[in-house]
Amino acid sequence: MLKELVEFMARALVDSPELVKVSEIEGEQTSVLELRVAKEDLGKVIGKQGRTAHAMRTILSAASTKIRKRAVLEIIE
Repeated sequence: MLKELVEFMARALVDSPELVKVSEIEGEQTSVLELRVAKEDLGKVIGKQGRTAHAMRTILSAASTKIRKRAVLEIIE
């Protein structure tokens, strides 16, 4: 569920949605989501002063709270 949410948000932001890849590493109480996008789309995902990335992490946090799990979003270059 969280993986699909991050993928949906990232695809809406970038110019090359086919290059968006999200991998999930699940633990007992924490999930780490790794987001990979094309090099030229990296700035769009991060945003000015990290605002877009911060907003994505906030939405992810709210969604993960609902399923009583902690989620961490890592944006991989």
